[in-house]
Amino acid sequence: MKKLHKLIFSAVFLALAFVLPFLTGQIANIGAMLCPMHIPVILCGFLCSWKWGLAVGFIAPLLRSFTLGMPPMFPTALAMAFELATYGAIAGCAYAMLPKKKLYVYPSLIISMIAGRIIWGIVTFACVSFSGGEFGLSAFVSGAVLNAIPGIILQLAIIPPIVMLLKNTKIFK
Repeated sequence: MKKLHKLIFSAVFLALAFVLPFLTGQIANIGAMLCPMHIPVILCGFLCSWKWGLAVGFIAPLLRSFTLGMPPMFPTALAMAFELATYGAIAGCAYAMLPKKKLYVYPSLIISMIAGRIIWGIVTFACVSFSGGEFGLSAFVSGAVLNAIPGIILQLAIIPPIVMLLKNTKIFK
């Protein structure tokens, strides 16, 4: 794919990362659990390359926080910036490095999801510690895994089929 196409599609994924939380935010109990910003960032990594996935992932939560105040900049948006950058970068890298078979979308996705959650935990720990708070293992497991189960399921259900479908088009070959 040409650089201009990657730039255009990356801008579309950034816009989606900005807008999708409006849709899920209307569902108070589960909205944030669906991890709406994650999906376009991960797709960007798969479809546009790890570099664009990293950039879109880092910019999206910071831009949203700066313009709308949500998520709060410190520590949430800052930790999310590193988390989403990791998702986009690892999804793109793993997908590029693994064999070019359709089902390798799944291990690439799972590897990126694990790496992103680990980075989120490290950055959140650093931010909370810096501000004098505590962030223990139970808070990490709750925030990175238990609260994210609906989002994890949604990502595993929709991202691989979308990637497989779009990789079959002329645009993303």
